Amino acid sequence: MATTTYKPRLADKYTAEVVPALMKKFGYTSIMQAPKLLKICLNRGVNGAVSDKKLVDVAVDELTTISGQKAVATMSKKDISNFKLRKNMPIGARVTLRGVKMYEFLDRFVSVSLPRVRDFKGVNDKAFDGRGNYTLGITEQIIFPEIDIDKVNRITGMDITFVTSAHTNEEAYELLKELGMPFKNAKKDNQ
Repeated sequence: MATTTYKPRLADKYTAEVVPALMKKFGYTSIMQAPKLLKICLNRGVNGAVSDKKLVDVAVDELTTISGQKAVATMSKKDISNFKLRKNMPIGARVTLRGVKMYEFLDRFVSVSLPRVRDFKGVNDKAFDGRGNYTLGITEQIIFPEIDIDKVNRITGMDITFVTSAHTNEEAYELLKELGMPFKNAKKDNQ
């Protein structure tokens, strides 16, 4: 009995198209030198979580629905009396995606969710951190088709961080562009 393992569409695209394109552009001698996507982190702070604990549960449920993986609540690290905040109080939600779920999320995000953003002209190409990671802020969670808009009681945003093995911003930019990320100001190849 032969077992077939599922491989996401973007994982196939990465090995078939992205790696050869990156090797050609940057002059790598081995396919192992080509940068790859390591993980995608979704993070969401919850406004008003100090006074209402149910808001964190809603955020965890929404992140779980969006990512297809169980999200966890993030806890405060210290006491801040001005905000009535105590150490280890739930104040947000996060989830980290790797492997198959990471590629599936990226595929859905680029092809379905981003086009649903109002007045979408592309994502900012300046949000790299210098070490090959890219962070993107989403203002409304309703751009994801998994979220039922009738059950949403408040519109909130989240941060999505794409962690790559690239060493420079240029390598990470090319990797994400080849994977289908629609950047606003597509840089010319002959710059």
